Amino acid sequence: MGNNAMRSNFELLAPGGDIESIKAAIVAGADAIYCGLDNFNARNRATNITFEDLNGIVRVAHQRDCKIFLTLNIMILESEIPAVIRLLNKLVNTKIDGVILQDLGLFHLIKQHFPTLDVHASTQVNSHNEGQILFMGQLNASRVNLSRELNIKEIKHLAQFGHQHNVLMEVFVHGSYCIGFSGLCYISSAKNGNSGNRGRCSQPCRDQYQTTAVGKDYPLNMKDNSAFSNLEALADAGVYSLKVEGRIKKSHYVYTVVDNWSRQLDNYCNQKPLLADTRELYTVFNRDFSNSYLMGDINKAMFIDNPRDNSVDHFAQIADAKSETEIQAVKQKLYDDKTTIIQTVEERIADLDINLLALELTIIGQVGQPLIIQVTTPLQQFEVASTSLLRQSDKTVLDSDCFEKRFRSLNNGEYLLSSMKLSQLAADVVVPFKELTQMRDQIACGLNGDQPLVEAFELPKTVRQPLSTMTPRLSVLIANPADIIAVSQPDIAVYYQLPEAMAMEGLKLVSLFQENPQLIPWFPAILIGDNYQAAVTFLEHVKPSRIVANNSGVGYAAHQLGLAWVAGPQMNISNSLSLECLQQEFGCVGAFISNEIKRSQIKPIAAPAEFELYYSIYHPMMLLMSRQCLFHQTVGCKKKRFDDKCLRKCDKSASIINLTEASFVVDKQRGDHNALYNPKNFLNLDIVAEIQNKFTGFMIDLRDIKTETAVNADKATVVSLFDTYIHGDINARQILEQTIVGTICQQYKKGL
Repeated sequence: MGNNAMRSNFELLAPGGDIESIKAAIVAGADAIYCGLDNFNARNRATNITFEDLNGIVRVAHQRDCKIFLTLNIMILESEIPAVIRLLNKLVNTKIDGVILQDLGLFHLIKQHFPTLDVHASTQVNSHNEGQILFMGQLNASRVNLSRELNIKEIKHLAQFGHQHNVLMEVFVHGSYCIGFSGLCYISSAKNGNSGNRGRCSQPCRDQYQTTAVGKDYPLNMKDNSAFSNLEALADAGVYSLKVEGRIKKSHYVYTVVDNWSRQLDNYCNQKPLLADTRELYTVFNRDFSNSYLMGDINKAMFIDNPRDNSVDHFAQIADAKSETEIQAVKQKLYDDKTTIIQTVEERIADLDINLLALELTIIGQVGQPLIIQVTTPLQQFEVASTSLLRQSDKTVLDSDCFEKRFRSLNNGEYLLSSMKLSQLAADVVVPFKELTQMRDQIACGLNGDQPLVEAFELPKTVRQPLSTMTPRLSVLIANPADIIAVSQPDIAVYYQLPEAMAMEGLKLVSLFQENPQLIPWFPAILIGDNYQAAVTFLEHVKPSRIVANNSGVGYAAHQLGLAWVAGPQMNISNSLSLECLQQEFGCVGAFISNEIKRSQIKPIAAPAEFELYYSIYHPMMLLMSRQCLFHQTVGCKKKRFDDKCLRKCDKSASIINLTEASFVVDKQRGDHNALYNPKNFLNLDIVAEIQNKFTGFMIDLRDIKTETAVNADKATVVSLFDTYIHGDINARQILEQTIVGTICQQYKKGL
């Protein structure tokens, strides 16, 4: 089997932050590159490219058999929908190979109105179970980027499942590891309004903290991911796309990593021994490497107490360099090696020209003959002719102004109309002007590879639903059977949170819900492997009248079973198109609006008819959730690794404080993953007064998560106070503020 035939079973997908990095990835052997424009993408700190650069980049990439995917992978706000549609109207007429998305509204919009665009589900969607793959497949995603936390067995299962359902799997194989599950990390957002879901993560997990009990200064900082030695396992698993992280990295980094991986792939495809030499990978930026998630070995060696470049330390260790002179020599060699790489990249990309192509029009015609326009570009030559014959005229005639006006739009980000030659055109002649427009469209079609341009789509004006006159209903979230009686009051909905370790609790939970049919199951955002299957089995046995799902896979299963479901707050819903998508595609009956957005961003969201809107007004603020153990680095843990037993049994909490005195609560509930919480709970009483008639219900979260917020009343009293306040008793607000002390409402003020 030839190299290319075998290599076509894989895709090496490289990051491109700026033009230099994109070019570096092309010459290093990438099969595809993902890059962002200067807006709507999840790496705002990358330099990114302008729309003007895009066509040139696509042209140069395609000449070298490399695809270009555009990242539009952020939550979209209502006010941005017109701008997104304007961008899609332009993108649909470029030759890009696909777009990478997070926002459900955007998936829906593209499926309905831009079906020629290939769409991929971003890592921000956090896909880790079968239901999510079916959910994404229904939104026309041709591939899904899997959660970085999955092990090879879990990946293999989903890759085989994907193949059966026409969805390819993409896996991160090199670059930064995040400590938290993607798309569910709100630490940067809560801290300063820079949300990871908007591509503005300020990486607080890499910050220095006050030295922890086990002597760590960077307790949340993980090593980098590298599966360089695991290519055979990934191939065996059926993974299609091998993705390198790093849109913020420089071109010499991208070149080195892609070049090494490309050679590794070639060796694998040609049945040659795999490369074991990782010196070059250690020469460019790294925090040391780990493949422990992939190996299913979640241990404390995955952390490193230094977020900066580890290259010097790595080579100093190998050379056993101790003295200042020896370390200086290591630094000098590294500097020289990097300089060589930088020069190599400069030389190799020098002839990649992404400038606009010159477009020349030669206009020919005599009376009684058709008008002919010859089109010349550096890549092609063709001509178009009018259907009518030219006739003499003494009124409006064909002159340079007239052609300039009609053909100006051919200057389109790919071509630069450099000259129009009229010397072979008779004077004072004319053809019907509508034919000039037809000829222009024919030229545009010819320049577009004989593909007619897609007509621009305009979003119809939304018909606003009349605002509800009903008072929103209060709902309460609990996670302890002992609380059921305390919070059960007439006309108050009770949500009961199911654990992430569903498989171990399955039967016990089924009987709990059968004995308490009034409880509404609240499904968590993370349900991996057997735990997802257990969630589906639970739905089949209990058949609840409605559920709340923070995991789209559970929403998909509920829809298949004909059960009413509501999308939870961790589904990151922030616009009307997402609500329409949930209702039309998945039979969803309602959704929580994201707590990350502010009043002016919530107000314009319009729910479709018969669709319920919810908002959580009081809750402990989960900032991130991790498959890693957060106690290893903070208060210490006797166990070397985090396993299923830890997930099921461990429950403890601790706190960490960073150098700006901000503290965080590390919390582990039995049956759930480790999580990091804000020390102060979120309390938003303003929204009840300000946006009342939009919401069907407001929720309060009374689970036992120990934060610094003091609650000076029992749960039954707290529930009554909130209920009274929601029903319009202004005085209840003052009592609430005296009862719940030490809260925060930043997100509602700052927004995204």
